[in-house]
Amino acid sequence: MAAVNCLLSEDEFLCSICLDVFTDPVTTPCGHNFCKNCITEHWNTRYRCHCPMCKEVFTTRPKLLVNTFISEMVSQFRQSAQQKASSSSSEQQESKPAEVPCDVCTGTKLKALKSCLVCLASYCETHLEPHLTMSGLKRHQLMDPVENLEGRMCMKHDKPLELFCKTDQTCVCMLCTVLDHKMHKFVPLKEEYEGKKVELEKTEAEIQEMIQKRRLKIQEVKRIVELSEEDADREKAEGVQVFTDLKESVERKLKELINTIEEKQRTTKKQAEDSIKELEQEISELMKRSTEVEKLSLSEDHLHLLQSFQSLNIHLPPPTKDWTKVSVPPASHEGTVRRAVSQLEETLSKKMKKLFEDELKRVQKFAVDVTHDPDTAHPSLIFNKKQVSLGYAVHHLPDNPKRFSLNPCVLGKQSFSSGRFYFEVQVKGKTEWDVGVARESINRKEDIPLSPEDGYWVIWLRKRIKYKALSDPPVVLSLQSGPQKVGVFVDYEEGLVSFYDVEAAALIYSFTGCSFKEKLFPYFNPGLNVSGKNSAPLVLSPTIP
Repeated sequence: MAAVNCLLSEDEFLCSICLDVFTDPVTTPCGHNFCKNCITEHWNTRYRCHCPMCKEVFTTRPKLLVNTFISEMVSQFRQSAQQKASSSSSEQQESKPAEVPCDVCTGTKLKALKSCLVCLASYCETHLEPHLTMSGLKRHQLMDPVENLEGRMCMKHDKPLELFCKTDQTCVCMLCTVLDHKMHKFVPLKEEYEGKKVELEKTEAEIQEMIQKRRLKIQEVKRIVELSEEDADREKAEGVQVFTDLKESVERKLKELINTIEEKQRTTKKQAEDSIKELEQEISELMKRSTEVEKLSLSEDHLHLLQSFQSLNIHLPPPTKDWTKVSVPPASHEGTVRRAVSQLEETLSKKMKKLFEDELKRVQKFAVDVTHDPDTAHPSLIFNKKQVSLGYAVHHLPDNPKRFSLNPCVLGKQSFSSGRFYFEVQVKGKTEWDVGVARESINRKEDIPLSPEDGYWVIWLRKRIKYKALSDPPVVLSLQSGPQKVGVFVDYEEGLVSFYDVEAAALIYSFTGCSFKEKLFPYFNPGLNVSGKNSAPLVLSPTIP
């Protein structure tokens, strides 16, 4: 029997209806073999019984008998296939949790190599062999192993999902095209797959670009943090150095003060000790003379007293100093502490000046090239890119929302919404001026207060001597001398606007804790020109190299 089995083709074991290996094979009167259930179901759905192979029609339903020979051959074939599968299972990989298992394997499930869309099953290498060798099974559609094969079948018609409905944007079977999706537009799954794949590739490229931009942003933020840490370290080092110097200066001045006071006290004490020593010597001499006088006065020898009296020179005053005119004044320390503090203030002033010079140099590194924006200039202004002054006539200029209509102001053409920037304005020879920055949404048509609340961070000069920072309320600035050139520094994220006297390298004023949410523009007002006393222009300094 085994020899006969070897002579038969593997196609002889396939049912022409289910295209699978026979199950309970039976033979029709015309001599063709089918699975008993397959031919029975086939005849149940038709009003006449005929052979699916040769189309012979039977007037009555034939009695089906089991084909013993085919049954034995199929049994041997199955055993042979199982033995082959058993012998090769050790060479194949057992399926892992993330892999698709073979649906035919019993016991240990091996890794599936392919899935069949007709059989709705996945097969390992051994159980896949019939689909690769038998002509009937070769017609089945194989694909890389996937789970949930039932999901690839139409739930309504139990047919493979082979087309894509463009109208409803869903996968459909062949029956759907003539029933539920009639008159819709269809394309093969492969065509839609290729189109969607192109879209996915484009989307993936866009996502990768977004990822790259964010990675670059991360690098930018990290670099900002690094620079911030470097600035912080530098500031700490400078702070430690400055305060160490200040501490040493204070300690040195304190030591000098104590030494001065102690030196004065030592001088006073030395003078007192010298006077006391001299007085004690005179007292000693006087006591000695007193003893001699007393002794002589007790003598009863007339001749001796008279002779000794002459030798004592009683009529002469004792050799002493007139102490009524001698005094030891107490050491005076009046003004010593004040002079020491004054010297310390002078030292601190020099150090503060050096600090401001260094600070000004640092902010000047953020210098930008600022020019005037003609679209914002008040019609009475005379200006070019770098200079602005108030004229005597109002020019007829096109009105626009940007232009100042009431106050003689002009904004810079450049705007800033992040980072740090710095510019300088020459105010030499002027009796009035406004300089600072303003936010984009300021009211340019009415006379409103210049304050941070209204969008202005400005300092001004009025009548040559009245300097003010226009905070809320305004702060009067006590300046030793009027600045000839004003530097304006803005740190957008820090919320800081600082003004410097450039030539004196001194800080004039700082607005701190500001909350910037809009673009900032440089702001200039050359002030009123009364009788030509304020005709000098505001001049934007060239960009600092």
